[in-house]
Amino acid sequence: MSTLERVLVVIPTYDEIENIEPILRRLAEAVPAAHALVVDDASPDGTGELAEKVAAGDDRVHVLHRSGKAGLGAAYLAGFKWALDRDYDAVVEMDADGSHAPEELPRLLRALDGADVVIGSRWVDGGEVRNWPRSRLLLSRGGNLYVRAVLRIPVRDATAGFRAYRSPVLRRLGLEHVTSQGYCFQVDLAWRAVRAGLRVVEVPITFVERVRGASKMDTAIVTEALWRVSWWAVCDAAARLRHPSLGRAAGRVGRTVRRR
Repeated sequence: MSTLERVLVVIPTYDEIENIEPILRRLAEAVPAAHALVVDDASPDGTGELAEKVAAGDDRVHVLHRSGKAGLGAAYLAGFKWALDRDYDAVVEMDADGSHAPEELPRLLRALDGADVVIGSRWVDGGEVRNWPRSRLLLSRGGNLYVRAVLRIPVRDATAGFRAYRSPVLRRLGLEHVTSQGYCFQVDLAWRAVRAGLRVVEVPITFVERVRGASKMDTAIVTEALWRVSWWAVCDAAARLRHPSLGRAAGRVGRTVRRR
């Protein structure tokens, strides 16, 4: 297990009433010392209210209610702020739908002992995706190849949403300037970590497509990721033209380590 004492797992929810109790139960069994923060965007199906009932019987579970559906990135940023205000040592991102197995979280936390950011990766040796249609596989693999090529970061799964951060790292990433959502939010934070010279480690995971509830993936999320990543690449290239030393520095930081 990790040497980090206070770990908070941030779980954004919107209409996840079928999934929230099972995922919290699995998390408690997998990492008994960890706390969970359910960040609910006023789910019409009552997810937030159910999470409150769980929290009433378990002091490791907390609930943050938001006024409406404002996107994944905004939910995580609210969760990060909640964690930092309460001095947690590490903060974890994890989906509510079961696609991220809580049973794999101990490996991510152990890896965090020697890293600043740990990404649960589908696209390193030992990583796996189950029950995705070919179109989703191509979208994820293609998107990550595009990110690596245009942003020049050595992260194979920059869109992954199962990851752990040391709290001091989150304070360094300029979260107040992050406005991206969806896949793009994950790319944004990975890119910021690499550019800051932090050590990013990828740990293979098995990603399993949800079996209950509806996916939040849509065309708008993909479109946002494409144009934002492309715009960041253009801005980065322009900055390197103005300041050639930036290009040399970028090659010395952000080394990604893949572990089985």
